[in-house]
Amino acid sequence: MKDQVLLTEPWLSWAVEIQSIAQNGLTYSKGIFDIERYQRLREISAEMLSHKTSIPIDKIKKLFCQEEGYQTPKIDTRAAIFKDNKILLVQETDQLWNLPGGWIDVQQTIYRNTIKEVKEEAGLDVKPHFIIAIHEQHKRNYPPFAHRVLKTFVMCHLLGGEFQANSETINSDYFSLEELEHLNVNNEKNTKAQMQLCFQAYHNPHWVTQFD
Repeated sequence: MKDQVLLTEPWLSWAVEIQSIAQNGLTYSKGIFDIERYQRLREISAEMLSHKTSIPIDKIKKLFCQEEGYQTPKIDTRAAIFKDNKILLVQETDQLWNLPGGWIDVQQTIYRNTIKEVKEEAGLDVKPHFIIAIHEQHKRNYPPFAHRVLKTFVMCHLLGGEFQANSETINSDYFSLEELEHLNVNNEKNTKAQMQLCFQAYHNPHWVTQFD
């Protein structure tokens, strides 16, 4: 409940807007004093987020205070892969379970990035079928980021492959809808509600993509 309250507090929108104004100012400003002011504004936005969410300030600055150019949302893909009415999850080194996925690399598309991330994290070959939903991270996931993130959930057909432990994931398994209730998941990457949405899409032959 506390996490949901945080997601709706106005300070989050203010911090994000300050961060965006600062980065755009750094992109187009030429004067040294203007650059210094915008750099300080970006630091303030990071400090606000760190103070209110308890995310280490170094992590926030690393993720969101080193980018260049006009600010646009980051895009993340999460793959929904089903077998025997169960969904595939991977267990990361922090012991939490997630849908396989990650940031879209600069030279990738949603389609190709989904294939790449599933292969890297789950050792499986898949064919993306359709987009289940596109969610704004700050509305649905916790902790909120200083940067807008669009989380793309993609239904995939399983082609083959086999899991092998790697630097990111230590295990993989399939879970029923009921079993999800007992799992520890990383709400920053995907919530149980988002996993449940994937089940709804799997059972609905006429699914229409949801988007924020």
